Amino acid sequence: MKERLLKNNTLIIFLLLLLVSSFTSESFLTITNVTNLLRQVAPIGLISIGMFLVILTGGIDLSVGSIIACVGVAFALLSYEVYFSAGLLLSLLLGVVIGAVSGYLVAYRGVAAFIATLALMTIVRGLGFLLSKGAPVTVGPHSSAILQLGTGSVLGIPLSAILLALVFVIVFIVLKYHVYGRQIIAIGSNEEAVRLSGISVERVKFSVYVISGFLTALAGLMMVGRTGVGTPNIGVGLELDAIAAVVIGGASLFGGKGTVFNTLLGVLILGMIGNIMNLLDITSYMQQLIKGVIIILAVIFQKAQQ
Repeated sequence: MKERLLKNNTLIIFLLLLLVSSFTSESFLTITNVTNLLRQVAPIGLISIGMFLVILTGGIDLSVGSIIACVGVAFALLSYEVYFSAGLLLSLLLGVVIGAVSGYLVAYRGVAAFIATLALMTIVRGLGFLLSKGAPVTVGPHSSAILQLGTGSVLGIPLSAILLALVFVIVFIVLKYHVYGRQIIAIGSNEEAVRLSGISVERVKFSVYVISGFLTALAGLMMVGRTGVGTPNIGVGLELDAIAAVVIGGASLFGGKGTVFNTLLGVLILGMIGNIMNLLDITSYMQQLIKGVIIILAVIFQKAQQ
């Protein structure tokens, strides 16, 4: 029984926070607030799943916040020039290309993931400012479908949350049952052993950065859909939130350990912390302080149970 509890400590943290939040504010468990919470966490959920795959291989991706901004600006600009579907595909392709550049530098050129993605973070953010000339760009009049992605619902469930759930299921199945998922985990556990077994470590490493770029671009389109605006300032610090969600979920930053389910719980934990503090009218700077303390305590709890 004790061993089972130790394996589910992220779930315990989530349930305790859910209980405390429901008693702290009467508005927390209302349909309106829960729906709003799901819309808020969906983009960071997609980013965190991509980050989790990268971290499983022992890497890290610091460029995700900048990809959010650049993709948002690119889509807003494209919405005036091309058909909606073309703008959507080109924006997603931009995220894939940025992820591919990071993956190439890390996997094939041997650049440390921290350095490679830090450089891309700066370059891509600069590209966003260059494309938008430093100003927010409103999406074109024929982009109502992207607004549906950010604000639409199906049977009362936010469309963005449904998309997140779909991505979660796919990644869960791949990691648990597909050889590719086992290769990702194995590389983080013992890269040299995987290489000696004849598996292309470079190919797998490259691919997780591409997936991260794609999921982050999709998250960027979600965020544009919520506001109807692409801005180069958005997404600052989201890479830290994604990393925090993965770590709270019990994944090791050295790779090879963690589950996508716990990562999703980590996303919900961070989302609930921010949501309940907003309901309690706690100032933004105090929120940052409290969130940081809670993250440290959660990670210490995770380590103590290992």
